[in-house]
Amino acid sequence: MYPLLAGSALAGSLADIEHVVLFMQENRAFDHYFGTMAGVRGFSDPNVQVNSDGKPVWEQAVDSALTNDTSYLAPWYLNYQGGSFLDATQCMVAGDNGWNDNHAALNGGLNNHWATNNTPWSWGHYQRSDIPVQYAIADGWTVGDMYQESVIASTNPNRVTWASGSINVPGSPQTKSEGGYPYIDNNETPGCEADGFNCYPLTWKTTAEIYQDQGVSWSIFQDADNFDDNPLAWFGQFQDALTGSALSNKGMVGQSLDTFYAMASNRSLPAISYIIGPTELSEHPPYAPRDGAWLQKKIVDAVTQGAAWSKTALIISYDETGGWGDHVIPYHSPNGTQGEWLEDPYGKVGYTYSGPGFRLPFYIVSPWTRGGKVFTEHADHNSQIMFVEEWLQAKGKDVVTSQMVPWRRAHMSSLVNAFDFENPDTSLPSLPEAPAPHTNAQGVYDGSSYCESLYSATRPTVPYTSQISPDDVSSLSEQGFKEMRGTLTEGRYIVFEMAGYALTNAGEPATDFTATEATSTHSDITQRWVVHSLVDGGDTFTISSAKDGRYIGSHTGLIDNSSGAESYTVSFVASKGYALQKQNGKYLSVDGSGNLQIYSDVSYFDAYSVTYSS
Repeated sequence: MYPLLAGSALAGSLADIEHVVLFMQENRAFDHYFGTMAGVRGFSDPNVQVNSDGKPVWEQAVDSALTNDTSYLAPWYLNYQGGSFLDATQCMVAGDNGWNDNHAALNGGLNNHWATNNTPWSWGHYQRSDIPVQYAIADGWTVGDMYQESVIASTNPNRVTWASGSINVPGSPQTKSEGGYPYIDNNETPGCEADGFNCYPLTWKTTAEIYQDQGVSWSIFQDADNFDDNPLAWFGQFQDALTGSALSNKGMVGQSLDTFYAMASNRSLPAISYIIGPTELSEHPPYAPRDGAWLQKKIVDAVTQGAAWSKTALIISYDETGGWGDHVIPYHSPNGTQGEWLEDPYGKVGYTYSGPGFRLPFYIVSPWTRGGKVFTEHADHNSQIMFVEEWLQAKGKDVVTSQMVPWRRAHMSSLVNAFDFENPDTSLPSLPEAPAPHTNAQGVYDGSSYCESLYSATRPTVPYTSQISPDDVSSLSEQGFKEMRGTLTEGRYIVFEMAGYALTNAGEPATDFTATEATSTHSDITQRWVVHSLVDGGDTFTISSAKDGRYIGSHTGLIDNSSGAESYTVSFVASKGYALQKQNGKYLSVDGSGNLQIYSDVSYFDAYSVTYSS
């Protein structure tokens, strides 16, 4: 048996991972859970979309059917009324998670109809005190703040993507006979809906079958109650698998959660584990986040206290938003991209993209992601498939699926940059206790019905007449920072540091930016910068100062507006950091004396995503 390691271990590589655990929960959005978290793209987003009417997406449209007291709904704290709502909202429902209502909320890219086309509760959020375990896990390791649902739709299409890389939008690698064009709803009735879409069962090849073919060990872990959340069970080849066969034993029957805990303890887990939780612990409204937190802590404790902790990566994700809103307009493919765009089969929104959709909570627990970091790359459920592909390729196994839509493979992250393989850290953060879920007299989980029996109202009053100003949404945020990892994306204030110095705008009358000593909390407003992407999903940006809004111009000059701003290509190397390359091909650097330099040779900055009110 291997001993539990503590502190830093020897530097390694992707191939050092022996076990990957994929654990997917249900129906929560990023802003809804982590919008208040410091150091992430949340309620202090400096790049928030402002629509042509001059209103930021913080201002969700309302109509007379909702209220005549205001013209907008701003993000609001679900438990602002206190009292019994601190417990009652644990079993509340927000809105609808289906294709139609979520595309309607997106409103053609304006993203301003969450209140009118879903519900006003969709725009509500929790804070740390409501979901302390989820916050602590995300803070203890690495949270991803640009991880998106794969489909702007409900559970099944998203979990099908998680298990296979596609939902068979026209132009995908699949044929129509393998599951219809496309699979965008929770249909589990044999046959197809009108016009041949949402066919069931699906029959294209899943990643689990590829792992089986290549001799890679894997298993579903689930109990008898799995909330019908095992996506392999929706494929005909698993339904038809002979009793006792690998597909039946590993993919349909699976092994219990108790078996997972035992196998994690004694280092006998398969290479790939899929965790499917029970209904009441899934976090799917009205099932309580605090009950899901208990399951999450059980999984995290099993992995981190197990004999193979130093060799294990646990990826925790959610399948879709569950009718909760998120302010970031989905990063998606260009109009007409094969395998991505389709005519809405329901005839509601016309020609549209299937996804990726809105952001979800996402975090990675491993010795290589320890330390309260934020991973900023565009990612979706395909990213988990690609991570496993790269990991097993490093171990000499070819498990690359041919079923993934090409645009996703080219534009979604493989997650590898979230990991710092040169500096593993097996130490453990202190996690809050998670109260055990309520059970009935028969020992069956019944937290949602018990909660609903205690409170006549689980939905708080929408604060139309007492809400914050859209200009004050950033006041909802916690204060602090996170070290950044991954390809740069918008949505945060950034401090760039090198050799103990940070890029600095001292403000007027200075006409150039310089470098000054960095602070331990990365909190100096003169050292805060905002990047503005020139191409959605690209690596070229203009850069402005949080101090006074001035942009970096030519050389080291600062100018009053974006006209004439110099563009910077920002690249990330996992073992080194961020390189800031100017239009002339040269790189920003800071020497050991704190002098700003421009060199032909590349040098790398550490970067911190910071959230401070001043």
